[in-house]
Amino acid sequence: MPELVFDATPLIHFARADRLDVLGDLMSPRRCATTSAVREEIMHGGSIHPHLHDVLDLEWIEVLTLDDPARLLRFSDWMRRVGVTDSGRNIGEASVFAIAEEFQATAVVDDRDAVRVARRHGVTVHGTVWLLARECSDGKLTETNACNIIDALKDTEMRLPCTGMEFPRYAASHGLKNWR
Repeated sequence: MPELVFDATPLIHFARADRLDVLGDLMSPRRCATTSAVREEIMHGGSIHPHLHDVLDLEWIEVLTLDDPARLLRFSDWMRRVGVTDSGRNIGEASVFAIAEEFQATAVVDDRDAVRVARRHGVTVHGTVWLLARECSDGKLTETNACNIIDALKDTEMRLPCTGMEFPRYAASHGLKNWR
């Protein structure tokens, strides 16, 4: 059973920042998963950013399929809830929420609108900044290293609620800063 279920955004931006190894180290020994829908999204992005294919070979993250009838029904419900569009927008988030709900895992999603929907329907969901703050709290990451990772992710055009310099204050003001 996975503890964390990742959407494409954090995986893509850690890959673009060349920090997948760091993310893998931070997640060890937690059981992590993503979905086949997220995997497809990453594969399509690989045509623009070839280094995204590195995500497809990660050993620390299990790819769960959506072919089980109960999963398909749950996925369908989430597609409706998050408003999957004809262009396929929000398919990854819907699949992540379906799996997180099934296993009572935490979804790692950075799309604010999707996060609001998931929380309204009882799924535990947090973003990348929360994940980094948690690793600081667990003693696996220093505040300085978290700040550097946030800046590296922002350099890949990842939309985050703070810069590295703002991270300590942001974490404290949002109840995320439990380390020290």
